[in-house]
Amino acid sequence: MNSAHAVQAALRGLGACCAIGNTALHTLLVPDHLEEKFYIGILFAVGSAVMLVVAIALVVAKRPLAAWLTGAIVSTGMIVGFVLSRTVGLPFGYYESGWEPPYGPLSLLVEGLFVLTFLAWLATRTAHGAMPTYGPGRERVSAGQDASQHW
Repeated sequence: MNSAHAVQAALRGLGACCAIGNTALHTLLVPDHLEEKFYIGILFAVGSAVMLVVAIALVVAKRPLAAWLTGAIVSTGMIVGFVLSRTVGLPFGYYESGWEPPYGPLSLLVEGLFVLTFLAWLATRTAHGAMPTYGPGRERVSAGQDASQHW
């Protein structure tokens, strides 16, 4: 395993840990939110389930891009939902007045760290030519090669 693969594997591991943390934190909050605002509880449960699948996929998938994208979208959505619920509120009168320590800050931490880890993973793949380019006729061309050499 070369250093680029080691870095990507470490980032995948960190991403999986963030996804598990996200799952654990939101799963703990599901019962209270089901009572307070049912749809928020459902969103927490669905988000938790999706992030659990993301964590598993980051560990076992050969090509984890879909897992990374899904996790980044869900994490970003959770961050936006957190901010909106404490500023302008969410539909049907859902408004929170505080950070809900320790759950709020910890959730923001794992969600934000997941997104940053995804961006770092993406940058390492791009920097090491892991994202193939295609030349004329859809033939595979290695990064850095001139497509005109394949005519």
